[in-house]
Amino acid sequence: MCNYSQDTQNDAKLLKESVKEKEHDSALIQTSTFDGPYYWPAMLDAAADILHGYFFWSILTSLGLLVWYFPLWHMGISGYEAMILCTVSPVLLGISSIRSLAIKYNRWIHMSSLVGLLAWLVKDPAYRLFTVGFALAAGCLAWSAEWYAERRNSARLQSRILAWTVGFTLSSIAKFANHTNNPVWPIMNAENGGWNKTGLLLAIFAVWRSTRPVSVSGGDYVSPNAKKGSGLMAGLGLAGLFFGMHSLLSDSSTMILWVWEGFPVRGPLFVPHGAVTILAMSAGLFLGIALPGFLISWTAYGLGAVGAALLTLYPDWTGYYGGLLLAIYIMGVAPGLITSAVQHNPALSFGFGFFIYNIMLLFHVWVVAYAFVPGGPLVRERTDWVMLTTMLLIGAGVFSALITNTSHQQKSTSSPRGRKQTAYYLHILLALQLLTGSIAYLRFPTNNYESYHKDDKLITAGIWTIHFSLDNDMWSSERRMAAAIKELELDVVGLLESDNQRIIMGNRDTTQYLAEDLGMYVDYGPGPNKHTWGAALLSKFPILNSTHHLLPSPVGELAPAIEATLDVYGTQIDVFVFHSGQEEDPEDRRLQSEYLAKAMRETPRPAILLSYLVIKPGEGNYNTYVGEKSGMHDIEPSDWDRWCEYILYKDIKRVGYARVSRGTITDTEIQVGKFVVGEPASYSNERISEEQVPPGRRFPALFRGEGVRGHRYHVFDEPWYYA
Repeated sequence: MCNYSQDTQNDAKLLKESVKEKEHDSALIQTSTFDGPYYWPAMLDAAADILHGYFFWSILTSLGLLVWYFPLWHMGISGYEAMILCTVSPVLLGISSIRSLAIKYNRWIHMSSLVGLLAWLVKDPAYRLFTVGFALAAGCLAWSAEWYAERRNSARLQSRILAWTVGFTLSSIAKFANHTNNPVWPIMNAENGGWNKTGLLLAIFAVWRSTRPVSVSGGDYVSPNAKKGSGLMAGLGLAGLFFGMHSLLSDSSTMILWVWEGFPVRGPLFVPHGAVTILAMSAGLFLGIALPGFLISWTAYGLGAVGAALLTLYPDWTGYYGGLLLAIYIMGVAPGLITSAVQHNPALSFGFGFFIYNIMLLFHVWVVAYAFVPGGPLVRERTDWVMLTTMLLIGAGVFSALITNTSHQQKSTSSPRGRKQTAYYLHILLALQLLTGSIAYLRFPTNNYESYHKDDKLITAGIWTIHFSLDNDMWSSERRMAAAIKELELDVVGLLESDNQRIIMGNRDTTQYLAEDLGMYVDYGPGPNKHTWGAALLSKFPILNSTHHLLPSPVGELAPAIEATLDVYGTQIDVFVFHSGQEEDPEDRRLQSEYLAKAMRETPRPAILLSYLVIKPGEGNYNTYVGEKSGMHDIEPSDWDRWCEYILYKDIKRVGYARVSRGTITDTEIQVGKFVVGEPASYSNERISEEQVPPGRRFPALFRGEGVRGHRYHVFDEPWYYA
């Protein structure tokens, strides 16, 4: 205890040495918040602080994406997952000499973390991951040391907490504006919508200004007999806070997709209601500053727990209202939990907190990846356990904070200077709400949703396994996907491996950009709380009704399916999008084939199946999907070189079939079928030449020969047409 007290005195001395007096400081305190010559400089300071927080969160949220690339290609644990432990760097602050150096040279540690914004220049995926890992380790160390250093100056501490939390809100807004991608992530570049160079320049300015020496005046009085809660429980609270913010609030559409149940729409949409999520986050943060005593209370905790339960248990509006309540609570409790944690040894509170945060990160991946990871079946599909654990962790932090925060007098935040400093951040937070509303307005769909060949009553349908929108070289692939879909003139497309709404995948939603860019309706499919790898449907035709299915999977990964009824030129047509289980689980796949065959047989409408079946043509479950059991026909029975993707149909005229190579976007080709509405169905496999096909029913010539961007007609080297 004596040694720790001595360390505290040394840290305080270092902090005094690291700051300088400014002549205008006293004038600034006397100046009205809205008036005088120092308002705009102070606002610029606050903006720089918030941008500093934004760039930290940009680096933190990118790490999981880079890690995910490796198990994705290894089809299992790769070893690179260990890089998530870079966030545990604050444990080094338990060594007094390192803690002193981290406080003294805090500015340079922050500056070194900006190497993460240069990672997009590193072409090798492994080295890019290592670059971001180093940057994040530096960032976590620097922020923890900075908070700890300001523990005796409540006004400064609150400013740093606001910089971090408003910066987090800004990162969510940036993703809202960029269809769930952060424009400074290392998976972005100039070709796919990245703002990497601009971001780097802003970051250098923001971090340099944010970390420059400033004046301090006095500090908080702390009674020698002041009680402190448990540092261990404070760390648990930070773990729950960090995980709750990252997993649920780092993207404004995450909770919306948790409660999405398909068409007709019965709940919120990612536009415009993503702006409502951000508003709730901001309101919570405001309340956390205005009513800190209430937010760090068991009453507020109970309200947050109710919100968590509603989000977990209910779909549509009820679940979303619970999510909003939870968003308000998580952001509102953040200042109090961090304020409590800084009063303890930072290695225990922040180092241990980030370690448990990593455990939670793995936990919420294990519930869906159970078929590929050790111990996975024990937590299979237990998102409810993840949510319960998150709230228990936050509760531990509240328990500690109730003791610590009430025992440490904090006069600075109620002083004129403290109020003014806080006001600058809140002014910017208000401005960000106006920006968010403008983004929602600009993103609101205004498409006419016209099909490509309406005069021919043609429906062109495709199936594509998109590998979570992370291409072969670790770049975001949405824009190239949109170009391929547009050039193939797909009216309907099923996307598989499309659910990216987890920390490890960046909390993204590929379908938002595709739907808005291509002018298509979208059904995201089973949400991230349904524990699948995703199945989505994009359609130029109105989706009258859609049902999400989780097919029988007693052993392996869950098999998602969408059953949607489309209004195609006045005719109702059912489209099924389906991803079956793994090859290693034959009983799962048998049960799934029987389930889906029954659903397809029972529909009285024409139907198209866009699927990933994991079978050879003519063998095993193929005869359940195709034939009397399902009523469905294979689009080309003689195409023996298939294993994964299949297109089946019934009661609709098939006129064309093509297979298009994947390029570098994913590991799976695109299969495309053309059908005509209003003509008698024909199941004859008689092929005809392209010259016999009306121009409006032909496949684009662009993909012949070498094709475009690596996409070309392959296997047959040309489309096939049918009489």
